[in-house]
Amino acid sequence: MKDLTPGDRPREKLLTRGAHALGDNELVALLAARGGLHGLLRSTAEDLRQAAGIGRAKAAQIVAAIELGRRTLTRPPQHRPQLLAPADSVAFLMPAFGGRPVEQFGLVLLDTKYRVMRTTIVTVGTLNSTVVEPRDVFRDAVQGSAAAVVVFHNHPSGDPTPSPDDRALTARLHASGVLLGIDLIDHVILGDARYYSFKENGYL
Repeated sequence: MKDLTPGDRPREKLLTRGAHALGDNELVALLAARGGLHGLLRSTAEDLRQAAGIGRAKAAQIVAAIELGRRTLTRPPQHRPQLLAPADSVAFLMPAFGGRPVEQFGLVLLDTKYRVMRTTIVTVGTLNSTVVEPRDVFRDAVQGSAAAVVVFHNHPSGDPTPSPDDRALTARLHASGVLLGIDLIDHVILGDARYYSFKENGYL
């Protein structure tokens, strides 16, 4: 890898563009040893460099290991699970989107049998907030010809308890879905191995 230009080297690409920009082989190349540090799902490479003894190379290795772990837990693209219950949605979403360092809001597009068509991130926020408008959510649903959607976001704090804003947004999304003829099946908040489902709690 020494013959590659700096911008094309996996370590530099990871640090400047993020782990998702690397191929599987590039992520593996960054790992000098297997394993990782428990509880670092929300850490960025810059966060890790604040710890004593962790430099650029080691931080890149750890972030690469976390990204590989996420990929092994994500279902293959040819498999289209049905999200018939809150537990199905959580099992589908938690490995890929739980424990992120910043708040992300996304949706899962479903067909008439509630099978997953695709998943998309609508907005990426900060450590504790993101701004979401119903028109942005349902724009993707309409363009994707979805019959129903499950919306989700994560709480970087690890506590999935909904805020008043979360409740208000869910009500607005439900009303918008009724007008558009697209069912809002659930709104799931992902925490650290915990979740909150608006459907499960009787709000949808």
